[in-house]
Amino acid sequence: MLRKQLIALLTLTALTAAAAGCGGSEESPGNTGGSGSTTDKVKVGVIPIVDVAPIYLGKEQGFFAKRNIELTMEQAQGGAAIVPAVVSGQYQFGFSNVVSLMLAQSKNVPIKAVANGNNATGDPKKDFGMLVVKDPAIKTAKDLEGKTVATNTLKNIVDTSVKQIVRQAGGDPAKVKFVEVPFPDMAAALDANRVQAMFVVEPFLASALAKGWTTIGAFADVDPGLCISAYFTSTQLIQTKGDLVTRFTEAMKESLAYADANPDRVRQAVTTYTTIKTDAAAKMTLPKFSADVNTASVEKLNGLIVTEGLLTAPADLSKLLP
Repeated sequence: MLRKQLIALLTLTALTAAAAGCGGSEESPGNTGGSGSTTDKVKVGVIPIVDVAPIYLGKEQGFFAKRNIELTMEQAQGGAAIVPAVVSGQYQFGFSNVVSLMLAQSKNVPIKAVANGNNATGDPKKDFGMLVVKDPAIKTAKDLEGKTVATNTLKNIVDTSVKQIVRQAGGDPAKVKFVEVPFPDMAAALDANRVQAMFVVEPFLASALAKGWTTIGAFADVDPGLCISAYFTSTQLIQTKGDLVTRFTEAMKESLAYADANPDRVRQAVTTYTTIKTDAAAKMTLPKFSADVNTASVEKLNGLIVTEGLLTAPADLSKLLP
């Protein structure tokens, strides 16, 4: 009898432990098993540009795996398209330019930045994102009045930066027309004279400069340490899986630090998720990969989007920035 009772007790204990391990109704909000063996499958919406090299390197180096995150990246044309995908739960995290994030926040879209993306180099003559022209008659950004400029998406950090560059050159941004062209297609559009200028980022910038085209502005003209982008998530995920968000943020910071310290690995990584070849990647100008958000530059952008009429009042950065 004693033996039967002991077997029954052990069986009950095993069943209770199994139920707990499956995350039953007793699991507290935000507990995703980060300290145990449970692995979270995470999809991140990204853009196939140099900016996102750190997250690819972080996956390669195991920074996410050691925090029990099984990472998958899915590519999109721009941050504006990634925002709704994160809110809907299609992606758990996303990568977007900060202007798109501020516009979303101003409309009470339930998102919050969790990690920095990348920054301008600090050198307007050698940046990873620049305003490029083919026509030698266009010597300054002021000459873009009455002309068409390619931007990857409208109402984002690219066209906002171009407008500020035009303004700083003494021109009227309202006289410049913008059209949406994906980064990989911009050079063809400029070559065919469908646009007269393009604001393009690496790895496509190096290819454009190899054609002998010239630059008349850069992200660094707007602010030397301009915060270009950030990784973000939905407020719902923060509320329900806070531990996962914490682990993702820690992994991203480690990935950013690794990328900033290993430029050759960044160049190699870009060839794995874009069509850029090794020789072209070697010529790229890399952004600054800081582990922390440059808040002052985001505040500057916040003012610019009000100046441009994208917002009637500044976005609430206290609700957006980490």
